[in-house]
Amino acid sequence: MATNLTTSCCCSKDKVNPELNKPKQDINLSKAIIVGLPGLILWYIIYKQLKPLSYYISYSLFHLEQGSHLGEAIQFFFYDTPKVMMLLTLIVFAIGILRSFFTQERTRKYLVGKRETAGNVMAALLGIVTPFCSCSAVPLFIGFVQAGVPLGVTFSFLIAAPMVNEIALVLLYGLLGWKIAALYLSTGLLIAMVAGWIIGRLHLEHWVADWVQELRTGEALVIEEQLTWAERIAQGRAAVHEIVGKVWIYVIVGIGVGAAIHGYVPEGFMAQIMGKDAWWSVPVAVVIGIPMYANAAGIIPIVEALLGKGAALGTVLAFMMSVIALSLPEMVILRNVLKLKLIAVFIAVVGSGILFIGFLFNLII
Repeated sequence: MATNLTTSCCCSKDKVNPELNKPKQDINLSKAIIVGLPGLILWYIIYKQLKPLSYYISYSLFHLEQGSHLGEAIQFFFYDTPKVMMLLTLIVFAIGILRSFFTQERTRKYLVGKRETAGNVMAALLGIVTPFCSCSAVPLFIGFVQAGVPLGVTFSFLIAAPMVNEIALVLLYGLLGWKIAALYLSTGLLIAMVAGWIIGRLHLEHWVADWVQELRTGEALVIEEQLTWAERIAQGRAAVHEIVGKVWIYVIVGIGVGAAIHGYVPEGFMAQIMGKDAWWSVPVAVVIGIPMYANAAGIIPIVEALLGKGAALGTVLAFMMSVIALSLPEMVILRNVLKLKLIAVFIAVVGSGILFIGFLFNLII
């Protein structure tokens, strides 16, 4: 929790002494471990039983024919729905606690005064763990500009925050393995760093909305309040309630689409239209992905099904990145602070990076 002060005053009396909270934090952390460890073990036991349970429901309870289109689709749905929801809940809870250490104000403070090359790297890395959604793009952008963060560094953050989505990263690891998750992480960070650096080199500050440029006041003073572990855990629970409560319907729809692809799309069909030999599949995937509005948790089951049916990894990654990083709703929101020319440059630079990644992985994998 942080408070911005625009006046230069002595605030020593308002600062919280970390030593005062130390015993309370230790007690709360111990209780959290004692309660949380058995819960985590129970979560793992249930998670490992999801696949046999999905087979029982599909083929024993519903008496569907094993290997049939409907049977495979239903089994996929009953396996992926609880699996993704369990992973999502655990991830969001952990990330909610982690994010209590990385407020938006603290992130802005870290980036102030950083030169563009080092700043692009730091901004992209901070974008992974800092709270961000499309609705917060405008206040974040204004805050960075107001604090004097370079435009290119700001864009590295705005690109990495939605693209290298930590929820998508852990879901990819849980559903498709660490190699694809690592590829997603490294390529997303690379695009954010390079795209931000290019935008910074172009010196396009004059394409930021005039009223935003007038807000430059220099670095704001940020005072951080020391949180107890009980408060951090409460933030984790609140994140689960807020995020899972909002995205569950997208997850269900995404799994439904994935189940239909898994059950009814013939083996090799996706290889014909989204395979390595179809060179046009990468740009088409990007063009289709940009106007879509889907969150990372909802798109991952579709990615899983597409890869399972023979779609090329580069094409699928390009599709997923365009949906997450270049969604039309986010462009509409950013229109409040950016002129159309800068939005066009942003889409062109990031889109080119996504196309490059798609073609590269289709070539080498």
